[in-house]
Amino acid sequence: MRIAIDASRTTVARITGTERYAVEMIRALIRLNTDHDLTLYFRDTPPPDLFPPSERVTHKVIPFSRAWTHLRFAAELWRDRPDLTWVPAHTLPLFFPGRAAVTIHDLGYRFFPQAHPALQRLYLDWTTRFSAARASVVLADSQATADDLTRFYGTPAAKIRVVYPGVDKPSIGNVAAVRAKYGLPPRYFLFLGTLQPRKNIQRIVQAYQKWRAISKDGPTGLVLAGGQGWLYDPAWTAGVDGIILPGYIDDADKGALYAGALALVFPSLYEGFGFPILEAMHCNTPVICSNTSSLPELAGEAALKVNPLSVDGIASAMQGFAEDEILTSALLMKGLEQARKFTWEAAARAALEAFDL
Repeated sequence: MRIAIDASRTTVARITGTERYAVEMIRALIRLNTDHDLTLYFRDTPPPDLFPPSERVTHKVIPFSRAWTHLRFAAELWRDRPDLTWVPAHTLPLFFPGRAAVTIHDLGYRFFPQAHPALQRLYLDWTTRFSAARASVVLADSQATADDLTRFYGTPAAKIRVVYPGVDKPSIGNVAAVRAKYGLPPRYFLFLGTLQPRKNIQRIVQAYQKWRAISKDGPTGLVLAGGQGWLYDPAWTAGVDGIILPGYIDDADKGALYAGALALVFPSLYEGFGFPILEAMHCNTPVICSNTSSLPELAGEAALKVNPLSVDGIASAMQGFAEDEILTSALLMKGLEQARKFTWEAAARAALEAFDL
């Protein structure tokens, strides 16, 4: 087949989960592919070493300032007429020829509409509904997302393929140097992600306060690492001792940040796929996560799973990792094994199989 791939997200300045998915999936597809001709479409010129070289891959840079997907990308697809078009993130062009595949990462905006600006929420809802209907096959990051697609949009289960993204082990580097760079204490619990209501930041802070009030563990901090998202509320952390807000974390520093933590605290209210819990497991860091949405699929038996609405439950899990070395050691061993299940090669292989349907 001749496969067109929307690579526009691979050249953005700050890589988040969706952009990382696009980069790593395309890299893995190029390495595995032996049967298809792949054309990558960019809005901006990519670095020359972004993707591995291949005689079966063509790059097309098609700059455009607005509505790139629906106008410029679509026009190029009409010109090239590929056998299949794959978009790694939710939004297919409105009009284009041929079969299509789309990856849908999550439907968080349906569960927490208040966490998105109104126009953004309406656009996400419309484009996801349209893309799920227009696509010949839908790749979902988790069974939870697959179930949500059927529930909210009536997408037939037979049309959906659950393709778990890969999760690479972050480079750990110098833990002490990273701790000094961000002004972190020797002991800390860690949250890593965008600081927004869906991430349950307020309850994480309340649980930390509750744990700290009864703990004899000394000056253990709570690091809330990440940029401030839509509806971030400074009141979540106001007046709470021990909170560190280092802001956006450089990718090169994430491994050391995980490795230096007592545990990752990630009781998110909803996730289509939670990269941080598997990255933490790769770094031999214990994990506290929610018992809802996709997180139980990812964590397996390798994390302490809690009700994300229970401050007491989150605090109890923090106490467990701070004080119970046997529990911590047992889950660390399981965590390393669990994290190794999620590879980009396996994800790309499953995607190629789905494209052939």
